[in-house]
Amino acid sequence: MIELISVYKTFNKGKPNEVSALNGVDLHITRGEFAVIVGSNGSGKSTLLNIIAGSIQLTTGTVSLDGGNVNKLPDYQRSRWIARVFQNPLSGTAPDLSILDNFRLAALRTQKKGLSIGVNSAFIQQVKDRIAILNLGLENKVNQPMGTLSGGQRQALTLLMSVMDECKILLLDEPTAALDPRSADIVMRTADELIKDFKLTSILITHNLKDAFTYGNRIIQMSEGKIIRDVDAKAKSQLKQTDLFEWFA
Repeated sequence: MIELISVYKTFNKGKPNEVSALNGVDLHITRGEFAVIVGSNGSGKSTLLNIIAGSIQLTTGTVSLDGGNVNKLPDYQRSRWIARVFQNPLSGTAPDLSILDNFRLAALRTQKKGLSIGVNSAFIQQVKDRIAILNLGLENKVNQPMGTLSGGQRQALTLLMSVMDECKILLLDEPTAALDPRSADIVMRTADELIKDFKLTSILITHNLKDAFTYGNRIIQMSEGKIIRDVDAKAKSQLKQTDLFEWFA
C-alpha cells in the first residue's frame, strides 16, 4: 500500500547548512498495517511522513501509494488516499465554523468542485452518531464554533473528520504531543478504533513509548535518516515495554 525505495532527502543541498534528513530509506507497509515510527529528534521521522504525504518532495528515490508512483503528485492530489492528523490540534479544523460545518467540509475533502453535500437531517444524524463514540457530549453541540473547544476535543473531532470522506491511509503526526493525558488517551483509543473499523493503512509518529508499545502491529525505529530497527507483529507481541526504553539508553 505504501512503498518507499531508496528515498533520500537533502535540505539546502550544496550549502554550508546542508542536512541529509533521509539516507536511502526502503519501506513497505502493507494494506491494513498499523506501523508506529519512533526515534530521537532529528532522526527523520517527520521528514519521512512529509515525503509520503507529499508536503515536501524527495531528492531521489521512489514513493508509491496503492501500487502507483506518486513522486510528482503534490499533497492535495494525494488526498484521494491520505488523511492526516497533525501535532497541533488547531491545524485540522476551521475555528470560526461550527462542528457540523467542519464535518461537512471533511465530507467534501476529495470531491470535485461543484459537488456538495447538504446539511440535511440524515447528515446531521450521521455526524452526531459518529461524535457520540467519543463520550464527550459534543454530539449535542454540533452548532458550536470549533474554536470554542479545547485542543483535545478538536483533535478527537479531527480524527473522526478524517474518515468522513474516502480514505485508505491515515497519517498520525504526533497527534497527542500537545494534549493532556486524558485527552491523549481519548485520541489514541479513537484512532485505534477507526483504523480497525475502516481497515486503514496507518502510520503513527510518536515520542510516547507507551503508545508505541500499546498500539499498532509494527514498530520502526529511525536514527540519522535511516531505519535501524523494524519489528513485525509477531516480534512486537513478544516485546516488553522496557525493551523500547533500552533502545534509547
